Amino acid sequence: MPHNGNPATDAGNTPTIKTTPSILTPQVNINALTPAETEEAVEKAGIGKTQLSGGKAFVSAMFAGAFIGFGALFFLIVTSDPAMTWGPKRFVGGLAFCMGLVLVLCCGAELFTGNSLMASDIAARKISWGALAKNWIIVWFGNLAGALLLVTLIAFAGTMGLNDGAVGDTAVATAASKITPDWITLFFRGILCNILVCLAVRIGFSARSVGDKVLGILLPIAGFVAMGFEHCVANMFFLPVGLVSKTLGFGAQAAGAEAVTVQGILYNLSAATLGNIVGGAIFVALAYWFVNARKDSAKSDAK
Repeated sequence: MPHNGNPATDAGNTPTIKTTPSILTPQVNINALTPAETEEAVEKAGIGKTQLSGGKAFVSAMFAGAFIGFGALFFLIVTSDPAMTWGPKRFVGGLAFCMGLVLVLCCGAELFTGNSLMASDIAARKISWGALAKNWIIVWFGNLAGALLLVTLIAFAGTMGLNDGAVGDTAVATAASKITPDWITLFFRGILCNILVCLAVRIGFSARSVGDKVLGILLPIAGFVAMGFEHCVANMFFLPVGLVSKTLGFGAQAAGAEAVTVQGILYNLSAATLGNIVGGAIFVALAYWFVNARKDSAKSDAK
């Protein structure tokens, strides 16, 4: 056949088909990070925490103190219902308290108990002892400031008077229950608490989505609350709000109400803080660093 001058049919009258380059669709991994990958993410975050300026760390810590305080207030409101029996009340109250850590992990804030995981950076020699101490001190006092600010706002809002004053009565009773045990008991409750809290934070690091984070932390956090363990940042809210409620006339009949004083608050916080450090830094951070360091070492030896 004669040549028709059409380049699309030059090759034996067979039309050529022009194709556009295919667009590669990014592969989305919905699986959670492995424990080793989670450890890497935790250590990377720890380095970032030491690079925050003092002012930014303090304000971020205030957010965390207030967030945990909101969760604690949610707990007080739920557990002030006299119609609920003890077990369901503890469980539902624990679920309500989870709101605090959900806000911390999803909105971003510096939480002292979660920052216990920075101990793995010390073990890996990624940060200095001075940087760790500076962060912990700033964040602890920032958490306290945020919690106290929330207590002040709640006092003026009249929240303790809800449910015919039952919320205020529950606040005093809850504070008394956290001050009357002996110091050693509170210390070990602090250890157990932060084991669960730091495991929940690790779940948050391993999650691929906000939904994963929320679902993953529910049971560990609800569990530590239901079991009656001691969380120093939560107590920075529970104890002052109990004292304020007592001053306002609530909880006069609560067992141990006379122990709810400034001295009682410091007594609990000293035990809970030290216990939280031991539970989070040793039983979670250093333990997971050791496990993953051993794996990395084994791989290196195999090469």
